[in-house]
Amino acid sequence: MTAGAAIPLRLGADWATYHGDVSRAGYVPGGPDPVAPAVAWRATLDGAVYASPIVVGGLVVVATEGGSLYGLDAASGAVRWRTHLADPVPGSVLPCGDIDPLGITGTPVYDPGTGQVFAVAARPGVEHVLFGVDLRSGQVRGQRRVDAPGSEPATELQRGALLLANGMIYIPYGGNFGDCGQYLGRVVGVPVAGDGPEVDFAVPTTREGGIWAPSGPAALPGGDILVTAGNGEAVGGVWDHSDSILRLSPQLRLLDGFAPSGWAQENSVDADLGSTGPVLLPGARRVVAAGKGGGVYLADVDALGGVGRELDRLVPCHSYGGAATTSGQGGGAVVYLPCTEGLLQVLVGADDRMTRGWQANAAITGSPVVVGATVWSVQPDGTLDGLDSATGRVLATVPVGAATRFATPAVSGAAMFVPTRDGVTAVALRP
Repeated sequence: MTAGAAIPLRLGADWATYHGDVSRAGYVPGGPDPVAPAVAWRATLDGAVYASPIVVGGLVVVATEGGSLYGLDAASGAVRWRTHLADPVPGSVLPCGDIDPLGITGTPVYDPGTGQVFAVAARPGVEHVLFGVDLRSGQVRGQRRVDAPGSEPATELQRGALLLANGMIYIPYGGNFGDCGQYLGRVVGVPVAGDGPEVDFAVPTTREGGIWAPSGPAALPGGDILVTAGNGEAVGGVWDHSDSILRLSPQLRLLDGFAPSGWAQENSVDADLGSTGPVLLPGARRVVAAGKGGGVYLADVDALGGVGRELDRLVPCHSYGGAATTSGQGGGAVVYLPCTEGLLQVLVGADDRMTRGWQANAAITGSPVVVGATVWSVQPDGTLDGLDSATGRVLATVPVGAATRFATPAVSGAAMFVPTRDGVTAVALRP
């Protein structure tokens, strides 16, 4: 059921993937800062929305844990089409986990070349299936199973956003909440067009190493991709490439990696680096990673270098979700991290030094996006907070409805679309 828009929405550019582009920057330069922001409409759908919406050509495409994709009119919230891809998996049939039922969790991606939205649904069995859906009609145009050879699908959770790059759809996998079973962090890649062979990568550890951050892989200009991986089973000896930033080729060959010097200890206490996706800075030469362990690490994209080879480190920030980044002064960058201590601004200088900027209070922890000079963050209690990007001062708070821990908005023009536990809420940033 949808409430009609009493407040007009001014739409702008498309938002076709998680945080707007393949770098996962989550930044709209020159976007509108808030003036009396308010809810324009709410849509109640057939399940909770863990994925970020995407916005293409006046449609908001929303994936639900009910196993459906919806195409909503961006201006009014009216349902233009609904496609039920698969019945969701009841939580009772999974060995562990905290999503019940389990349908579509990873953020879909739109391919302008084929006019399709791609999404992965879990369906009874348990198996993961990639669907290609026509943007305009909602008709299913193709599907294929995308569980990696040798995997145990019931132990693998497809939480991370899908990535479109190199003519491929890349699909990351981690484990269910509770880390049960013999799962491995994986990425599966399949061609956008045709039925070509898939490629796949598994973290070379004996167990775990989940690639589970909601932002999914980030793409580099030359076609390689970056992922962050969670804790592995090894707690000593040779580094097993868990608790890491990893660089993979387009064919998913492992090229390089970085781990904190304390990776083994972090593995032993489930304090993995993979709880937040890689933050690729403007210029694509530096990457920031932050995770459960509390450390924030700056690394050289072209020389990740193995264990303990960070360019700089600061603490504390226990980070979960997806971050946002903008250009900074003098060739540097600014990163906004979703820390449990409060949303944190980190200034990265051209000299590869990081310094702490402002920090929001501990009630504001959601995965941020930046629109103009405003940082927006969704909280599980149902508030959308807008903060001044320079000072951290709260400029606006809008009630949007209870949301999941990793919820993050989609942006188009002066409109923001927020995933909630029962659907999606549209917010007009300006009347």
